Amino acid sequence: MIPRYTLPEMAELWSPRTRFELWLEVEALVLEAWAELGVVPREAAREVRGARVDEGRIAELELEVHHDLIAFLRSIQEQVGEEAARYLHFGLTSNDVVDTAQGVLLGRAADLLIREAERLKEAIARRARENRDTPMVGRTHGVHAEPLTFGWKLAVWYREMERNLERLRRAREVVRVGKISGAVGTYAHLHPRVEEYVLSRLGLEAEVPATQVVQRDRHAEFLCLLAVVGGSLEKFAQEIRLLQRTEVREAEEPFARGQRGSSAMPHKRNPEKCERVCGLSRLLRGYAVAVLESQALWHERDISHSSVERVALADATTLLHYALCLMTEIVEGMRVYPERMRQNLELTGGLIYSQRLLLTLVERGMTREEAYQLVQRMAMEVWEEGGSLLEKAKGEEEVRRRLSLQELEEIFSPDFYLRWREEVFRRVGLE
Repeated sequence: MIPRYTLPEMAELWSPRTRFELWLEVEALVLEAWAELGVVPREAAREVRGARVDEGRIAELELEVHHDLIAFLRSIQEQVGEEAARYLHFGLTSNDVVDTAQGVLLGRAADLLIREAERLKEAIARRARENRDTPMVGRTHGVHAEPLTFGWKLAVWYREMERNLERLRRAREVVRVGKISGAVGTYAHLHPRVEEYVLSRLGLEAEVPATQVVQRDRHAEFLCLLAVVGGSLEKFAQEIRLLQRTEVREAEEPFARGQRGSSAMPHKRNPEKCERVCGLSRLLRGYAVAVLESQALWHERDISHSSVERVALADATTLLHYALCLMTEIVEGMRVYPERMRQNLELTGGLIYSQRLLLTLVERGMTREEAYQLVQRMAMEVWEEGGSLLEKAKGEEEVRRRLSLQELEEIFSPDFYLRWREEVFRRVGLE
């Protein structure tokens, strides 16, 4: 199922037509810059600016020349006059065009990711506020630990998404870079002012100094940052999957009318959307590894990175965009079961209050070791035999000598653990 609000923009961004149109824009800007310097006739720049992308012709020519940029250039040369064709690609190497256009594409892709990350952050904020006072048990190692609220859990996600937005903004700046500096980056057949002219109009920074390419540590960092964001989405999705288990059932992803969970078992409501998000995050990490291995090129450049990036950059940004949209859909439609949370809160017979009992006994004169041994012994008896820790404590002479029945009752209440939630929400910005 594709969320209703996702994909078309990112798909269009990585289409061959968009890439060719950006190549044409770079070539036209270069000629305009040369014209400003008096090297190329202004009419040549105007003619190239008026050319159009012909995807079919480019494909035909590529079958002949086995080089996509040369095929593109020939398709443009066929459309313009002899003078403009003579000056097209003047002083450039392929990666002046390819890497500069790619810097624009990656910047735009990052903008789309930032927009969807903002939407997810706001969806999490809404659900966190709704559930600020919804008590549930916290778990460590998968075992009941101490009470918190479901909103508290979501507040953790909210702050993580704030950090992810910072990562995405940083990722955008890392790759919004181009170069118009020639075969090995020395401007041998160009002028630095040509680069300044082109990149300023495209909103890019210059790679200075460059080799034949923009340096690939940038792309490695970009993909690693995307993989970190994907890891956060996996964390959120995995938590919902764990809470959706039948024996837990404290929350679950949305299940639409008419949806089916299993071809064999009509009762099933599987967390398939969350599982999808978890799977996509694995792909993102795989793409990050592939691009990390493309950092080291031979001398000023080889082409081993090119085939990797043609797949990894488009796929990774598209996958993360989709995962962000899907996670927003999940969070917005997530079902929460407060009553089941309360039932599970009491599942251990009050064992989750053991630390407060321990610390209160220490405050009343016992050594920590004495108190720990006493509370652990009672807790292990509850684990093995059932019953409640409160009742065990009421029957223990060492406890009753130090604590009244009313004090014991107060210890075994979740309210104490949740008393700072308003303060924490204020500090997080979720008042």
